Amino acid sequence: MKARLIINPISGTASKAGLDRYVTDALSSCGWEIEVTYTQCHGDATRLAAEAVEMGYDAVFAAGGDGTINETADALCGSETSLGIIPCGSGNGLARHLGIPIDIREGVKVIHDEMPRSIDYATVNGRKFFCTFGVGFDAAVSAAFAEKKRRGKLTYIQSTFETYAHYEPELYTITANGRRITEKAFLVAVCNASQYGNNAYIAPNATIDDGLLDVTIIHAGNTLSTALVGFDMLIGNIEKNVLIHTFRTPAITIERTHDGAAHLDGEPLVLDSHLEISCHHRKLKVFAPESQQAFKPIITPASAMLADFKLAVNKLFQKG
Repeated sequence: MKARLIINPISGTASKAGLDRYVTDALSSCGWEIEVTYTQCHGDATRLAAEAVEMGYDAVFAAGGDGTINETADALCGSETSLGIIPCGSGNGLARHLGIPIDIREGVKVIHDEMPRSIDYATVNGRKFFCTFGVGFDAAVSAAFAEKKRRGKLTYIQSTFETYAHYEPELYTITANGRRITEKAFLVAVCNASQYGNNAYIAPNATIDDGLLDVTIIHAGNTLSTALVGFDMLIGNIEKNVLIHTFRTPAITIERTHDGAAHLDGEPLVLDSHLEISCHHRKLKVFAPESQQAFKPIITPASAMLADFKLAVNKLFQKG
């Protein structure tokens, strides 16, 4: 079996020194012949993955954050080449949803032990996303975070508070499931997976292979009620918040008053005022556990945060 390993050397906060050797040693024992490549600029992962598909490689293993995973998966959709995720980013939203451990060694073990499964992906105006798409506040936060020199959870929290201090809700017209509504909203998130990353559950009950997108609309509220939405997101209880409207749909159209900020899997960009979003059912093969435990508010987020804490402690002692 032949695979191309794509490493983004600047993703996340940890050094990638020795990662190439570790992955090739760990997977060669089960028959993988691995070619190692590195990204140098935006778009490289898509180009390198597309080359692997053309050359008939069995898999592409992507070591990076959600941006790297997005670029890599973009070229693999609809092909017979499977995606292996080695989480090395700040948020790792898709990996977390799929039950892929954030610890690199355990993440590689998933590729070693599991068979590829087919999952959905989505498009907005022809651009692919695999985890979440959003307009409104989350898009503004993504843009602010991208401007920061430092990465990581604390920097993201800082960007969130700075953006919240001056953000104003916008007017959206949403068409889905034969219905059309117009309202002012804090944000509109269209989700293929359950979270943004860092265990922030914007659509906690999303399923990634059901052919449907989970839409979360956060209505405009006062300072306190909007802040409570953030708390409910972290404990996985967002769907019970009074400011939240959720539904599922295979396709959705969003219209806003002007072109503006958006994000695809956390990566900021500017898109048109008219947004056409569709789900593409089970068109991507990815190494991931076939079965996952059902999501439970408070319990699932607490377990995830505990796992993150243990990983951070282990890394601290390893450095020591």
